Amino acid sequence: MELRQLRYFVVLAEELHFRRAAERLFVSTPTLSQQIKVLEREMGGPLLVRAPRVALTAAGEALFRGGKDVLRMVDEVVRETRRATAARAPVLRFGLLNGVPPWLPALLEELLRQCLPGIGMVLTGGTTAHQLRLLDADEVDLALVRTPVRLPDRFAQQPVAREELGVLMATAHPLAARDELDAADLTGHELVLFARESAAGLHDALLATLREHGAEVCLSDSAMGHAQMLAVLPLRPTMIGLGSVRAAAAPGLVWRPLRDAPLRVTYAVVWPTGTRNPAVRALVADLARKPLGEPV
Repeated sequence: MELRQLRYFVVLAEELHFRRAAERLFVSTPTLSQQIKVLEREMGGPLLVRAPRVALTAAGEALFRGGKDVLRMVDEVVRETRRATAARAPVLRFGLLNGVPPWLPALLEELLRQCLPGIGMVLTGGTTAHQLRLLDADEVDLALVRTPVRLPDRFAQQPVAREELGVLMATAHPLAARDELDAADLTGHELVLFARESAAGLHDALLATLREHGAEVCLSDSAMGHAQMLAVLPLRPTMIGLGSVRAAAAPGLVWRPLRDAPLRVTYAVVWPTGTRNPAVRALVADLARKPLGEPV
């Protein structure tokens, strides 16, 4: 059993509702359901009755009682360890978003050191959804995400930078000969995106913007991260992807701007509203005064 699975189960046992529990955990409902099934196989039997309403079995009740105690002890050990670490040297635990422009984390770190000289930064990578889970579990102090994103009231966000997105495709793609594209030119083409559960708000916003501007794309059954997309597109000359001009240098690919569709990704830092971390407070206040990169 993994602690993550135990945490999933305890939250579900508290909510007795898959959708509400998934929202608290920042995961999709199918992901939560799959992890609970894995846990049940590990435990050797059902922990839940799923219909007509979610209810705990006797085994589930036992795991719920003991699981809450285990998680409390783990959380306390982590807090004590972090307090001991903080007493030696100030550190900001920063959730570094996968695929961000290289200059953005470098400038954030420089800005942090200007605010609090001598502070260290510990980085943990991941997708938007993963960063929010890390924040919720108090495993990072501040996280970088892609917006739009739905946040609970206990989190606040500050936009810091923005990038224009265009169309990525193989050099052999029929649209590659054009210098610019209109959204309508993408109609009928297979579009590969990242998995929706990794950044649902941005996923939906990109598709909505394309359709509003006349692009009736065919969303691919394949879903992949940015690095995987750059590797696959040269091999699939009928497929297109979305990305920034930074990807134009990838072998076998071309990047084309969209004339009429304002496709952009906005990066924001997110933090717990009640944080007492002086590094978070200082950095957020400075970012509010001077956003990085293209103004948001």
